[in-house]
Amino acid sequence: MSIIKKKQQLREKIWREMEVRKIAVFPLPCRGRIPNFVDAEKAAENLRGIGEWKKANVVFVNPDSPQRKVRENALKDGKTLVMASPRLRQGFILIEPEKVKGKEKSASTIKGAMKLGIATQSFPKPDLIVEGSVAVDHYGHRLGKGHGYGDTEIRLLKDRFGEIPIATTVHDLQVVENVPAEENDEKVTIIVTPTRIIRVS
Repeated sequence: MSIIKKKQQLREKIWREMEVRKIAVFPLPCRGRIPNFVDAEKAAENLRGIGEWKKANVVFVNPDSPQRKVRENALKDGKTLVMASPRLRQGFILIEPEKVKGKEKSASTIKGAMKLGIATQSFPKPDLIVEGSVAVDHYGHRLGKGHGYGDTEIRLLKDRFGEIPIATTVHDLQVVENVPAEENDEKVTIIVTPTRIIRVS
């Protein structure tokens, strides 16, 4: 079986399990998405506790639902937020925390970010990248929803700025033994769930 087929099989398994076990939450169905999950807020809080987050002045976060709280926390913690526009259609969105004081929750949504942020191609170097995943393993291999946007975002940032720590926030069920990986797949360095922090060795 090809790696592409193996990846899709794993995606389907995770999407199915998350729905059957009622771990997936709005937007539903979660198939075809970076699935939003029960206790995504807890994972976002756990991310807030790590050194890389505390030291970061600029955080890049993907635009998917399970990372909404991560984006809100970044702004509440006084960090500049860089967000990819959905499917990178409008490049990147830059949101300055002082410009959205009291509106952090709204600014952390796609609609709010588009309204309160600035669409731009030039932004400061992120100190931390946060991506969503469908599945991830202890070696740092991550599986996105299958369109390659996560890898593209990471690659663009690395090409421009060099190495940056990459975290993903997921439900414990999304941490699997083995994610089929290809050579050019980007890896994560920190996995954060509602119950634990896994540092990829």
